[in-house]
Amino acid sequence: MSGTTARKSFVHNSDDLVSTSSSTTNSIAASPEDTPRQSPSSTSLSSLDSGSELQLKSRNGKLIDTYGNEFQLPDFTIKQIRDAIPAHCFQRSAAKGLGYVARDIASLAATFYLFHTYLTPENVPSVPLRGLLWGVYTFVQGLFGTGLWVLAHECGHQSFSPSKTLNDTVGWICHSALLVPYFSWKISHGKHHKATGHLERDMVFVPKTREEYASKAGYYAHELSELMEETPIATAGTMIGQQLVGWLWYISMNVTGHNHHERQPEGRGKGKRNGFAGGVNHFNPSSPLYEAKDAKLILLSDLGLALTAAMIITVGRTFGWANVAVWYILPYLWVNHWLVAITFLQHTDPTLPHYEPESWNFARGAAATIDREFGFIGRHLFHGIIETHVLHHYVSTIPFYNADEATEAIKPVMGQHYRSNVEGGPIGFLKSMWRSARMCHWVEPCEGVEGEQKGVLFFRNRNGLGVPPQKMVSPVVSNSA
Repeated sequence: MSGTTARKSFVHNSDDLVSTSSSTTNSIAASPEDTPRQSPSSTSLSSLDSGSELQLKSRNGKLIDTYGNEFQLPDFTIKQIRDAIPAHCFQRSAAKGLGYVARDIASLAATFYLFHTYLTPENVPSVPLRGLLWGVYTFVQGLFGTGLWVLAHECGHQSFSPSKTLNDTVGWICHSALLVPYFSWKISHGKHHKATGHLERDMVFVPKTREEYASKAGYYAHELSELMEETPIATAGTMIGQQLVGWLWYISMNVTGHNHHERQPEGRGKGKRNGFAGGVNHFNPSSPLYEAKDAKLILLSDLGLALTAAMIITVGRTFGWANVAVWYILPYLWVNHWLVAITFLQHTDPTLPHYEPESWNFARGAAATIDREFGFIGRHLFHGIIETHVLHHYVSTIPFYNADEATEAIKPVMGQHYRSNVEGGPIGFLKSMWRSARMCHWVEPCEGVEGEQKGVLFFRNRNGLGVPPQKMVSPVVSNSA
């Protein structure tokens, strides 16, 4: 049957799986370090090794991540996490929070003033050079804009200050200026924190199961282990699309969020699906992402977007749309790029598990995220959102300027379950985007596991990287008259 012909995948449980003996080379041996990740000597996807050791591990009934590292379920409690954090780390300062907002707004304003004043035809007569420098402007403004985005994110978590009124006021203003529906996002993002790693309730970058991936590609689930490698150009195309429009797709169609809206308690999820015209978005008060009590907040979010859009239109009519594209739209796309990249890499990695409902709890889900390193930009312009995300999922009300100390405090409690990948700094961060895109295609159970471990799923891929996908028995379909 042609791969272009749409075919419905069959759902199998782990008892339908048989071991695979593939001659395809597979990657990266297990790391001896406490944090499960790739071997430092094998960071390139082209550094492939014999897959025999990984295949042996995948047949022994243990939980095995994509690299071949054995995984143990977290056994610590939230109380242990909170008790380990010094009391002063929970303290929030309105003055300090407002100071950071003022700094980021001043940085945006100063950058605009300098470029607008000095980057003129008189000072820089070369059109190509002037265009290149304006390109630098859009990039720099995107960095400062992302920092402001993160501070509004702090407001949404109430870690900005002790005052909820101040938090929501500052958050609404800053996010609205960046065309983010503040309260709408705040509500759905809170649900993400309550269900991180939960395959049926999480709200962002929920991976496809093997059956879902196969069905979308037009194959049966048992055929995935036979598929040819995805071409690098196809991977690159997917990544470019994700980085350009991923945020817009998310807020307008709930792309990467869960698709179990029929469980919405007020019944507003019936017949609603993610996707274009599916009725699931961050703008409509009747969206199944929200409850009736949220309607005023959703409309207030929409008002913020309308006011910003009106200002942009006014500036465009006054100064020209080419100027608006450079002054606002391109920096806005840079902000969206960083937002998507950061979130993707916080929750997508070959070491991370995802959980079926029966195997999930909050402590396990919060551990299913990873810290990375982005150098000066990450720690100072992005306010540490990349470097301290694990802590943030356990206690989201700790302000970012106390998060490094709190992270160090919880590491002994989490032990091997604290995950970080800081190799290579900013370059390593960018390489991780490619690695995760190539290695993290879908999630499936590990072979031979029993009990609640059946509900712990890890990434597998069609590219012959890491632990291979299990080979499934082809279903026997009887022909009835």
